Amino acid sequence: MKIEPLTCAIGAELTDVNLGDAVRDDGLFQEIYAALLKHKVLFLRDQDLDKLSRRDHMAFAMRLGELETHPMAPSHPDAPGLVQIYKTPDNPPDRYENAWHCDGTWRETPALGCVLRCIECPPVGGDTMWANMVLAYEMLPAHVKQEIDGLIASHSFNASFAAAMPQDKRLAMKAQYPDAEHPVVRTHPETGEKVLFVNAFTTHLVNYHNASRVRFGQDFNQAGSDLLQYLIRQAYNPEFQVRWRWKPNSVAIWDNRATQHYAVMDYAPCHRKMERAAIIGDKPF
Repeated sequence: MKIEPLTCAIGAELTDVNLGDAVRDDGLFQEIYAALLKHKVLFLRDQDLDKLSRRDHMAFAMRLGELETHPMAPSHPDAPGLVQIYKTPDNPPDRYENAWHCDGTWRETPALGCVLRCIECPPVGGDTMWANMVLAYEMLPAHVKQEIDGLIASHSFNASFAAAMPQDKRLAMKAQYPDAEHPVVRTHPETGEKVLFVNAFTTHLVNYHNASRVRFGQDFNQAGSDLLQYLIRQAYNPEFQVRWRWKPNSVAIWDNRATQHYAVMDYAPCHRKMERAAIIGDKPF
């Protein structure tokens, strides 16, 4: 297996390897996982269904942990837990997807990582971008790091995926998926790295309003919101990013604890069909 870094900040392409082999080869799996921790997101080409079946796709992801389902996307009928992210010209409201985010931070235990394969894609467009949120934290000014130390943020399914639902359904989903609170800076449980952990699912800072920061109540609304938006915008810096052009049977594997990603919506009216296995993670600390 060869490992070729794609940028100075994040991402590497693996060649001369088949993920199906890593399901049964412990040494190969550990080599791939070590590369994932180092590069944050890995890319492979030519992982055809006859080489990497849907069952192998799931089995590789399950070596990382238990698979999670998604309340808004169905699983493949032949592979429960392999979520179908199918975008078609026939359903324009379903085409929205472009926001910098970390998967499932509206859960108490966001995903550890994901394994995503392209089944069908447009001839051009429909790329996905990833950002290194470890580097985003490292590059913050010292006074900002001091300001955000110990802060907690609220993350909401209700304010994102559920926002367009009828009120009764939205409130039912809110009861099922109440807002989650996570540290603004989490610690990666395996590498010990500090990670900037706010994204498109984050609605507000829950413990910003205290005597050391706020003179009057109105300060909270402005200063806390401004700080959160500044932090969310760190993922937008090109110096922290890699951009991947999809082809059928290409695969991306990412560490969801250390990255954000953005699916570029520039390919209408084409189809874009992806299948994703997401691995249940732990509670951020």
